[in-house]
Amino acid sequence: MDEYLVPTGFGEDEFTEKKSRFIGRVWPAESEEEALEKIQQMKKQHYDATHNCWAYIIRDGAVRFSDDGEPGGTAGMPMLQVLQREGLYNVVCVVTRYFGGILLGAGGLVRAYTKGAKIAVDAAGKSMKRVWTALYVPCPYTFYERVKLETAAFGGIIRSADFGSEVELEILLPEAKAQPFLDRLTDMSAAAIECMEIGKEYRAFPAG
Repeated sequence: MDEYLVPTGFGEDEFTEKKSRFIGRVWPAESEEEALEKIQQMKKQHYDATHNCWAYIIRDGAVRFSDDGEPGGTAGMPMLQVLQREGLYNVVCVVTRYFGGILLGAGGLVRAYTKGAKIAVDAAGKSMKRVWTALYVPCPYTFYERVKLETAAFGGIIRSADFGSEVELEILLPEAKAQPFLDRLTDMSAAAIECMEIGKEYRAFPAG
C-alpha cells in the first residue's frame, strides 16, 4: 500500500480582494460521490454567491475542476494546481466568491483563486496515509526522554504512555522504519529495552 498525503480535516479561510469576498474550503473525500456532495452543499449554502468554483482529486479516480462561470482557466485549474503542488489526494476544494463590483482581470482572478485554495489547504492541514507498525515498548524511566527523541527522529508517534513501575509506550512507526528503530533502541539501551510488534495499521496521521 502506497504512501500519500490527504487533508487532515476540514479547513476554511477567507480574504477580500478589491471588495470581492473569497471563501476557501477544503475537505477530505474518499470518493467522487463524496466530493460532489460537498460541492453541492456549498452551492446550496452559498446560493447567493457569484461563483462557487471547485476542484477535486480522487486517488485512482477522477480529477476534475470547474470555473463556475468565471473566465476559462482563471479559477478551477489554478485551484487544482494548488492541490497538485501540495501533493494531496482524496481532496475537494471549493472557493466561493461574492463579487464586490470591481473586475480583477484574468491575472487577478488566477491569483485570487490560487490564494483561496492555498489558505484552505493550510487551514485543513496535511496528513500522511501509510502503513504504520505498532510497537509495545516497555521503557525504564532513565531511557524515557531518549526514546521520545528517537521516536521523533524515526518519524514515529507515541500513541499512548502508561506510567507505572516503568513507562509502557505504544509507538507507531512508518513500516519501513520499524526495524531500524528497534535496532537503535537495542543498541542505545544495551538491550535493556525489549520491544514487541503488536500490529499494523493503514491510516493517516498529521505530517510534521
